[in-house]
Amino acid sequence: MANTNFDRETLRELADEGNETALDRLADLADEAGDLAELNELLDEGCLRAGLLLTRRATAAGDLRELQRISDAGYDEASNELERLLKAPADRHGD
Repeated sequence: MANTNFDRETLRELADEGNETALDRLADLADEAGDLAELNELLDEGCLRAGLLLTRRATAAGDLRELQRISDAGYDEASNELERLLKAPADRHGD
């Protein structure tokens, strides 16, 4: 069986050379560790997987500003989630 426990340094080197799978793996590792700063850096590098993971977190938290920021960074699905949340009926129980 192949070893799938790659070190971050190797993954980073591969990602820097343009390997998108390595970039996605870095995003998964950052998400597992709850490292939002690294996820945001990966999104800034154009990692769509980081955008997906950040969008999931922001949607679950109902964080409209974060969804807008993710959308502005180029992840279109964040725009869709933002629009969906904005168009959802207001919860009248909180009034």
